[in-house]
Amino acid sequence: MKSPLRIITTGMAVTYPFGGVFWDYMQYPLGLHKLGHEVLYLEDTGKWCYDPAAQTWVEDGSANAAAFANHLAKLSPELAQRWHYRDVSGKTHGWDAARVAEFCRSADLLLHISASCWLRDDYLKVKRIAFVDSDPMYTQASLFGGDDPAKAAEKLKWWTDHHQVFFTFGEKVGQADCLVPTGPIKWRPTRQPVVLDAWQPARVPVAQRRQVLTTVASWEPTEKGPSYGGVQYGGKSTEFARFIDLPAHLPVPIEVALSGPAPHDRLRQHGWQVRDGLDVSRDPWLYRAYLANSLAECSVAKNAYVASRSGWFSCRSACYLALGVPAIVQDTGWSDVIQPGAGLVAFTTIDEAADAIRRLAADPQRHAKAALEVAHEWFAADRVLANLLVQAA
Repeated sequence: MKSPLRIITTGMAVTYPFGGVFWDYMQYPLGLHKLGHEVLYLEDTGKWCYDPAAQTWVEDGSANAAAFANHLAKLSPELAQRWHYRDVSGKTHGWDAARVAEFCRSADLLLHISASCWLRDDYLKVKRIAFVDSDPMYTQASLFGGDDPAKAAEKLKWWTDHHQVFFTFGEKVGQADCLVPTGPIKWRPTRQPVVLDAWQPARVPVAQRRQVLTTVASWEPTEKGPSYGGVQYGGKSTEFARFIDLPAHLPVPIEVALSGPAPHDRLRQHGWQVRDGLDVSRDPWLYRAYLANSLAECSVAKNAYVASRSGWFSCRSACYLALGVPAIVQDTGWSDVIQPGAGLVAFTTIDEAADAIRRLAADPQRHAKAALEVAHEWFAADRVLANLLVQAA
């Protein structure tokens, strides 16, 4: 490796203190740290943070920051000394603002992940800023859509003025059969990096796992689905409605841990087992254990990802794979890029999903082994992040 880079990664792991969110964002700094780079995790969303105990939004982020520091120390004692969180009141935790500003002046790269950071003047002093879009179609509809062309042009100019390179989880963005608009931006495909060592301790032998298919999901995002080109796209509820009868076709139970308002009774009437999403994602370790103790994941995707043929692949599904848990997930076009097969199956219909699950249930050991191989080949953080850094240079 060339000389280590000084890299800042952003996120929302303190603001939204849930297991899945923690892993989505923290595998970036952890993976870069393992590659030998000098990393700072920066969280400055300008938003109130969520208090899971009170189940409400709060201004003071002290409790969330303390919990985050404890989780990060378990994951990496070194990174536990290299983070900064600024809550909406301006109170800072971890590194102070002056130390962050000093690091920014000499940093090589800031990874602005999921539009999570308020890009203050101090942060803009980083040599290069790369945007990582984790919500294809949502992001692009926001940048290129709207009813006011002048306002849209001003917004787009700000984004292109303040970012030098753009990545997206939409692996098919820019291809002829993908409906996600590109605008004047060159979108470079990337995917969730998974630090495999962080998942190894939680792996459960196949014979000891619950014989249940699982997933963790939000029924519908709080924001309205994206609209572009006269088409209104939806969230997961749209795709759940298409697959509502799936349990009746399966040889094993299927359980969904849901957050947000959802028709629990209707889902149960159709054979779904339903759990409270908070019960399985209250912290990173509970979330990791829930995923690990599953026969397989079976999940639909947001309608915006599916209908646009975006090529999006779930961060959560990548984590299942890292645990040696097979993933049977709805195709968004990702199967054109990431090769499906044993351990990872794409479906577009109930019959396809049911057939894949029957084959999995007949030989779970083979599919579990293959799931790990898929994780190594396609999602290993060292590969994903090394490629990202080359393209961000």
